[in-house]
Amino acid sequence: MSSLPVRESASAQRAEHARDGSAAPPSPQYARYLRGLRRKRWTVHLSRLGLLAVFLGLWELAAAGGWVNPMLTSRPSRIYLSFVELAFGGELLRHTGVTALETVIGIVVSMALGLIVAVLFWWSTFASKVLEPYVVVLNALPKVALGPIFYIWLGDRYSIYGMAVAISVIVTIIMIESGFREISRTKLKLMESLGATRAQMLTMVLLPASVPNLIAALKVNVGLTLVGVIMGEFLSSKAGLGYLITYGGQVFQMNLVMVSIMMLALLSVVLYGLVNLLGRWALRRQHHD
Repeated sequence: MSSLPVRESASAQRAEHARDGSAAPPSPQYARYLRGLRRKRWTVHLSRLGLLAVFLGLWELAAAGGWVNPMLTSRPSRIYLSFVELAFGGELLRHTGVTALETVIGIVVSMALGLIVAVLFWWSTFASKVLEPYVVVLNALPKVALGPIFYIWLGDRYSIYGMAVAISVIVTIIMIESGFREISRTKLKLMESLGATRAQMLTMVLLPASVPNLIAALKVNVGLTLVGVIMGEFLSSKAGLGYLITYGGQVFQMNLVMVSIMMLALLSVVLYGLVNLLGRWALRRQHHD
């Protein structure tokens, strides 16, 4: 019974703070809970850094002690020196910029083509029934087999874009089309009963409701398009991180290979982070509207 006045007093204090326009101070239990969350978050971050440090340390010791062949695996200290040399020489930035530009162009083209085809499938049931089997076959086809064809058809420069789009566009079509199918038919029937055209249903219902699917497709395309770009650079490019990896492997410069792989990982993280920020902005704007 004695706890009831305490609860009423706490409620009265929160109401008083609300009237004054000031936030009520958190309870001790809630403050401890927040401190626990922050502690867990920092523990996770430090564990990740510690795991990476242990891995790099063991790698360096193994290479220095002769447990592994440095010609085949290199070592972190040499990789760092190669990174500094390439970075200050400007070559690393140039090749990274080439790969980044090719990846961004591939993502934009894949998203545009995927959206157009998905809209076509929704707009025309006949087109969907005719073309969907081909989409399924192309999705199952190993895209690496198309590399020589793109090289012959498009040349050594544009074949990279062909590989990037070929790998990512089919997945984009499938993801966007599945998002269209998840939209309630009741909403579309209501719009149709009110006299809306298919174009109005597309712009007012389908596309706004498909924003989460579009963002998800964009996130998936970051990795897929980057894979396609690197495959294309393996085959024909004279610039880019894929070219550096191929060249380093041919001349047994594992330092160059490892630096290029490190920059690929960094590039993928940056692109994914930008897409994530774009997705948050789009969702906030959609909820605001």
